[in-house]
Amino acid sequence: MVAQSNGPFYAAGAGMVLAARHAERSVSMERREAFMADAAARLIATRPTNNNVGDAVRSAADGIDVTRDGFADRVEARVRADWLARRDALRRVGENAAGLIPDGASVLTHCWSEGALMETLAALRIAGKDVSLWCTETRPYLQGARLTAHSAAEMGIPATVITDGMVADAMRQEKVSIFMTAADRVTMSGHVINKVGTLTGAIAARHFGLPYYATVLRPDVTAATPADVRMEQRDGDEVMHCLGHRTASPPARGWYPAFDITPPDLITNIVTRDGVHAPDALAAHQPTYRQE
Repeated sequence: MVAQSNGPFYAAGAGMVLAARHAERSVSMERREAFMADAAARLIATRPTNNNVGDAVRSAADGIDVTRDGFADRVEARVRADWLARRDALRRVGENAAGLIPDGASVLTHCWSEGALMETLAALRIAGKDVSLWCTETRPYLQGARLTAHSAAEMGIPATVITDGMVADAMRQEKVSIFMTAADRVTMSGHVINKVGTLTGAIAARHFGLPYYATVLRPDVTAATPADVRMEQRDGDEVMHCLGHRTASPPARGWYPAFDITPPDLITNIVTRDGVHAPDALAAHQPTYRQE
């Protein structure tokens, strides 16, 4: 959990480069393929719900002949190209999302998305739209309070931090006008899988008549429904602590589902690098995403 949002994508790509360098230097030619496959499997297992690690690992290894000299250089070149392509794709997501947000909007977000969210805010600034950001603190790691709010403030965008339990009341008091988050995974059925607490925000947004926009590079064509996604269940002890300090009573026990699932009927639009889609219309775009 040290690397957040798109961080695991970059970290996993760098991990594959390190594995390739080690394999080229210290692993026999006969064992290299198995060594690289093991490195890939270990990386993917670290974050099974989010596609970022899997995308980075599979791309780094795709079509690379590990028996040829200099294969580590080719892995590094592939990873660096993927990093550049991802930044460009996230910029397009941000531009598409910014088109949905009017001047003067107050946007509530949850957790941390340095890619799509920051690109959305940048696109809004370029368009001359003034917005304010409301950030849930996002327990138990406080990504919203420590990362989202800080980054928005650095961009000159007013950022207000609220606890996760204040979402509905902030909407009731008309403090926010839009709910927008990133998505760790979007299934072809239009379900959004994201940091736990997203479902709570979507339910509240529907109740108070606010739109909920979810951003993602692309839906996952290999996941027809949430049943096709392995949901990460983290150690319950993590919610008993905050920033290294225990905050819960010693006899208490913790429970920590890292992600929740928001159904398509609570989602206004899903924003991808290729455009804005209704959550029940992703199947129409499936051929495009399958070509990648």
